[in-house]
Amino acid sequence: MDAHRTGPSAAAAPAATSVIVTGASSGFGAAIVRRMAAAGRPVVAVARRKDRLDSLVEELGTDKVHSLPLDIRDSDAVTDAFSALPADFADVGALINNAGLSKGFGPVQDAELDHWREMVDTNVMGLLHCVRAVLPSFLAAKRGDIVNIGSIAAVYPYMGGNVYGGTKAFAHQLSLNLRTDLEASGIRVSCIAPGMARTEFALVRFDGDQERADALYADNDPLTPEDIAETVDWCLSRPRRVNINLLEVMPTSQPFGLGFRSPTPTANKE
Repeated sequence: MDAHRTGPSAAAAPAATSVIVTGASSGFGAAIVRRMAAAGRPVVAVARRKDRLDSLVEELGTDKVHSLPLDIRDSDAVTDAFSALPADFADVGALINNAGLSKGFGPVQDAELDHWREMVDTNVMGLLHCVRAVLPSFLAAKRGDIVNIGSIAAVYPYMGGNVYGGTKAFAHQLSLNLRTDLEASGIRVSCIAPGMARTEFALVRFDGDQERADALYADNDPLTPEDIAETVDWCLSRPRRVNINLLEVMPTSQPFGLGFRSPTPTANKE
């Protein structure tokens, strides 16, 4: 990244096309919304929690952020909503596929089927629904950016990462295959793979158990949501001839996998 930059980039130039950010209600997503809005791009903030989205709109302004309460697991709802954006947000230039989750943290033999289904439906099918919805307009315009938020779990296995890691490996491989399918289209596709970061992610994984979530960060200095928002901004602000294929971002204190074991390594009690 450009060492001399301290604030938001001019990612909006030459035209302030809008950015769709999924999973925008907290963590990486909310930080990306703020970063894009500060860079001058209208932002469509997508998430299921309407109250959180409304707070972002109140904070940043209705001219900068459009709230779109939506469950990306519903393909028809995604297509309908993306095709009916308000005029000021309808010229979409980038999609940030950030929505995703991990449920449970134990060996595969103790996992719950409902947790697997929720991860696959959100992390795999939800991502596909959003890509499918924006591609027609991107292809017609001969430009656009897709940034998929992957994970180091796609590359470095750790106990309990099983199905979640598989869904993120899908995001990584889809990103590379989209690059091939979209050759000469003017559309760029990037995948950012964060390591350990302090967000609500762990709280979701442990069904709201704050003590277990906090234990994941003990004796570590994790990434912040702003670190990933800056990374997304950097990818978007490269010259159009430059495509960032896959970018891993880890805390300095993290080795490769998570570097710790689950507080309950032999059973998943969620």
